[in-house]
Amino acid sequence: MQRRLRQVCTAVKEHSVVNYAKIATIGGFSNVDNLIVRATHPNDMPLQEKHVHQLLKLFSISGHSSIRAFSLSFTRRFGRTHCWRVALKCLILLHRLLRSVPHNSPFRSELLWIRTNGLISLYPCRFSDDSSISSPDYYTLFVRSYAHLIDEALNCSDFELEEDKKQSFIDEEEEEMGLAEKMKEMGRKLEILPQLQSLIDRVMECRPNGSAARSFVVKSAMKYIIRDSFFCYDTFRKEIVVVLDNLFRMPYSSCTAAFGIYKKASQQFEELGEFYDRCKELGFCGYYEYPLIERIPFLQIQALESFLNGMWQFTDDSSSYGSSPLPETEVSEI
Repeated sequence: MQRRLRQVCTAVKEHSVVNYAKIATIGGFSNVDNLIVRATHPNDMPLQEKHVHQLLKLFSISGHSSIRAFSLSFTRRFGRTHCWRVALKCLILLHRLLRSVPHNSPFRSELLWIRTNGLISLYPCRFSDDSSISSPDYYTLFVRSYAHLIDEALNCSDFELEEDKKQSFIDEEEEEMGLAEKMKEMGRKLEILPQLQSLIDRVMECRPNGSAARSFVVKSAMKYIIRDSFFCYDTFRKEIVVVLDNLFRMPYSSCTAAFGIYKKASQQFEELGEFYDRCKELGFCGYYEYPLIERIPFLQIQALESFLNGMWQFTDDSSSYGSSPLPETEVSEI
């Protein structure tokens, strides 16, 4: 009885907010608040792209004032609702906007500011659903997992990595400078790769179960989540290859960090393949969109581990910390 009462109160509250926004819009009072409310209507229809375009247009015209108004309005809308449809559409709207602005956009900086000042909490997310008749836990769990993914995406570095610059070295000194730059680049990649792995973990946590897996709104959210994971996987796969190609030039500490990342990837790729198989069964995205997951052979992990053990003995004896690369014959064997 108590749950039924909460469900009715939530439905009345959400529909009242939406009706007010519609009336205000007809009366010519179309502001950021009303745009967000109309975009997050508590129905089973997916988020309309026109709302995303309207907000992006508003940001480009009004600048920081509209971005601040959006962040505060979004905080109120997402923080106060107990309807999973509204909460999920809020996250989809935020996800779509983040994908549509540059990494260094004031919009992203504003979101980081309101999170730092405690105005919004995406992780831990305190949302709890009171709107569904049965199995509210399925919707609550999915919304919280999705919020965690977006929160972690805000923390990540820009993955638009610069292309390698072709350089020709005339003498030994210039060659050493080039190697130093290369190692600096490898260090940056070793910072980015764990972030990508963590994002992939958060994506796999967004696994809808029960009635949530059949919801049209959840399916639309999963399409955005999964397609972003394709980019994470593809970027990781390319960058780890570059790191492994330079493994024998790197210091021992960097080698162990790279090996830890690669070893985790061998297990993570197995889990990601299983996750994609389940998503295909549930009809999230088309079969042709999914990348072919390249499994990492266990023998390759063992070979790298044996190399690092030998490298540890070498550095322990000579204190060179891997500054001297192995002969080409040993490299080709691994």
